[in-house]
Amino acid sequence: MTKPPSRLHQRKELLRREIIDTAFDCFAEKGYHATGIADIATRLSIGHGTFYRYFANKRDIVDHVIDEVSARIFGALDRDLEPDSPATLAEYVAMVDRVADSLGRVLLADPRTARLLLFHATGIDDELTERVYGLLDATEILVRQYLEHGVRVGYLRADIDTAGTAKATLGMVVAGLISAIRTPDAASMAVYSHAVRRLLIEGVAVAAR
Repeated sequence: MTKPPSRLHQRKELLRREIIDTAFDCFAEKGYHATGIADIATRLSIGHGTFYRYFANKRDIVDHVIDEVSARIFGALDRDLEPDSPATLAEYVAMVDRVADSLGRVLLADPRTARLLLFHATGIDDELTERVYGLLDATEILVRQYLEHGVRVGYLRADIDTAGTAKATLGMVVAGLISAIRTPDAASMAVYSHAVRRLLIEGVAVAAR
């Protein structure tokens, strides 16, 4: 039986999350490059030594965030990607709904994360830029695999360009994130999400006879 985490471990994890959240606030207000460790530590009323027990530097915080977001995105996508599932159009529709809901929770739960990935991370350094591009490329590949599976099984049209459609799908997701960042409105995002889902179903499904 697994022992529950100790109170000390829980306090450490709570402080770690507080450092990340505070760093995000500082990045949003001053920009990544203008934010110093002192800004983060002062706002939390902790010493520099305490900060360095959790993170090597402020760049390390960004790496941890991207690691977490990547794991959540692939968790939302990969759990449904099996050789024999979905087997019908109805199952595909249900899968699209599940994945869309999961991605929405991951990417819109904290708008600072999407803002960091889309606008700030690629201006920090070349290594981080390649990490973000790699995340986008891997997501596009997974979407293409969904589509290719549907074509093989027969519930998606045989003539669709799976690579182009996957790229267009990722573009729609990014466009939705930018819109949500600029004008956060749950009702508008719900309408947008419904439109994207219709395209991913009615736009590629085999026509009913």
